[in-house]
Amino acid sequence: MTTYVPRLIDDVLAEVLAQRAAVMVNGPRACGKTTSGARLARSIVRLDVGTEAALFRADPDAALAAFGERPLLLDEWQEVPEVIGAVKRAVDAGAPAGSFILTGSVRAPIEQRTWPGTGRVATVEMAPLTLREQLGGAGGPGLLDRLTSPAVGTVRAAPDVLGYLDLALAGGFPEPALDLEARTRAGWYRDYVEQIASRDVVGVLRRAEPDRMRRYLEALALASAGVVEHRTLYEAAAISKRTAEGYDDVLRRLFVTVHVPAFSTNRLKNLVVRPKRYVVDAALLAAAARIGRPDIVRDGDLLGCVVDTFVHTQLRGEVLARHPDVRIAHLRSDGGRREVDLILDLGGRRVVAIEVKAGASVARTDARHLVWLRDELGADLVSGIVLHTGRSAFALDERIYALPICALWS
Repeated sequence: MTTYVPRLIDDVLAEVLAQRAAVMVNGPRACGKTTSGARLARSIVRLDVGTEAALFRADPDAALAAFGERPLLLDEWQEVPEVIGAVKRAVDAGAPAGSFILTGSVRAPIEQRTWPGTGRVATVEMAPLTLREQLGGAGGPGLLDRLTSPAVGTVRAAPDVLGYLDLALAGGFPEPALDLEARTRAGWYRDYVEQIASRDVVGVLRRAEPDRMRRYLEALALASAGVVEHRTLYEAAAISKRTAEGYDDVLRRLFVTVHVPAFSTNRLKNLVVRPKRYVVDAALLAAAARIGRPDIVRDGDLLGCVVDTFVHTQLRGEVLARHPDVRIAHLRSDGGRREVDLILDLGGRRVVAIEVKAGASVARTDARHLVWLRDELGADLVSGIVLHTGRSAFALDERIYALPICALWS
């Protein structure tokens, strides 16, 4: 990549680094963590390179001291986990703000009180590129502004449903999205899936079997954006429940899959508590599921799965970077009789509810669950949005709107 594409996380990362001695940037492999971190660093160590990692394995404290120019970027820290303890000791000894940037493709066990980084290393999570970033709009109006105060009218440059599908299949990983032609992107994502199954998972879960992992990841991909019984997934992959639980955990730790929790409130009854699973990127979904554009065009269920996953990627990328206090959830009640694809919990009991439709025409019936939720929550529902593949933005009911998907970035 010859030109840096500004990321939504850039300002946040710089702000955190100005206040904290150490910051960890986590996210899926190849999503741009190192590139963004390197812009702020004065020295870089790549711990996945054996020669550079050798000193840190031998004596991590001495190795840190040897790099006097700060910030020091420690790339792929999980390859030499002892470095976390050395960073902790340096912070405890009074390292100033802006000393260390750690980037990694495996989630650190920060929820454990015994983890050395607890209270000493700030954490920031990075997602694949959003369309807003790819189009150079990282500094424009925020996503929440667009969803809480929707503008009505016609978006002339809006894609049609096939255009959205092509955007989704281009993906959000910088190299294929920005540097590769369409005919070679699919191969890049196939290679990514193969590395997950044959290398990345084994690095975290020592007894993983690549063939079983491929089958399980395929089942997960085909169920992306769905609320499915775990048994359905592991039976489809022909593996045991215990094996599936291990794979499920490691894929989340590798930032390959995301569990969106069920919305929780005492104001609604009979809510399903099962999480909704997403693959982190729609192009990665297609590669893992071994499907392409012709397969998706012929299958409405696959099209809905890909478009819903694509929308989740756009929302999550901005929420992680700009709105860390916002929680993304989904809502399902009464055995699926009432369902809302995504809920943005803004805090203070305020929510934005979102339905995703892989179609260009929207009627009030498409918003019936949003209307129901508004009537149940009252003024706490800031807005209900049906995101669709048409060109028009218009009101469907009080605080209920239909918006083109591209309103998320245009």
